[in-house]
Amino acid sequence: MSRKRLEGKVAIVTGGASGIGAETAKTFVENGAFVVIADINDELGHQVATSIGLDKVSYHHCDVRDEKQVEETVAFALEKYGTLDIMFSNAGIEGGMSSSILEFDLNEFDNTMAINVRGSLAAIKHAARFMVERKIRGSIICTASVAASVAGNRGHDYVTSKHGLLGLVRSTCGELGAYGIRVNSISPYGVATPLACRALNMEMSKVEANMKDSANLKGITLKATHIAEAALFLASEESAYISGHNLVVDGGFSVINSCVPTTIKK
Repeated sequence: MSRKRLEGKVAIVTGGASGIGAETAKTFVENGAFVVIADINDELGHQVATSIGLDKVSYHHCDVRDEKQVEETVAFALEKYGTLDIMFSNAGIEGGMSSSILEFDLNEFDNTMAINVRGSLAAIKHAARFMVERKIRGSIICTASVAASVAGNRGHDYVTSKHGLLGLVRSTCGELGAYGIRVNSISPYGVATPLACRALNMEMSKVEANMKDSANLKGITLKATHIAEAALFLASEESAYISGHNLVVDGGFSVINSCVPTTIKK
């Protein structure tokens, strides 16, 4: 039997009711962790928890825009499992996909920032408070995006929020490193999650086909499982000296000028 990389660890996964969050919760449990799924979709969250196994997974309602709910989710994990070793701040929204800056709705911007940045700040704050108090060398992980490195492929609010999230990860890793707490982010290329499919108003197969067409790395389709494996690495002791790092899972998309191969061929 292979070694379970998170044996006995306790994790919170925000946005854990579907997509990357649900896949990560499953992967963490398969590797020996106890997981609290935090989400606003109660019905789906309970379904995912039940499907993985209620002996290892619990669901707790949490809207990350409300700091009190984030704090209560951490308290729930502590009451249920006695500790907290991993915070995976994964909750996020796509925001406006194609709104022109000339007509941009600032209320939409505020909501995207509240979820994608402020929500992660609250998650880091309240997880770190406990870890510092109990002297736990924990791992905090945030879901960023390839849009944190390359603009033009998402709406202004989403791109801004993910760039801001990288700044938050780098800034907090500087403070929390003194306590042995690691803070990292994962930046996926496009994954056909339910959230992305709804935002694009497309079926999963169509979203995946579009992503494959524009991808740099051919012969493989990026799935939520690939991002879950990246989260597992950052949550485990295999990344014991990695902090302040943005693990880009994009097949080279963000470092390649897509115009160059076309120009060379011409």
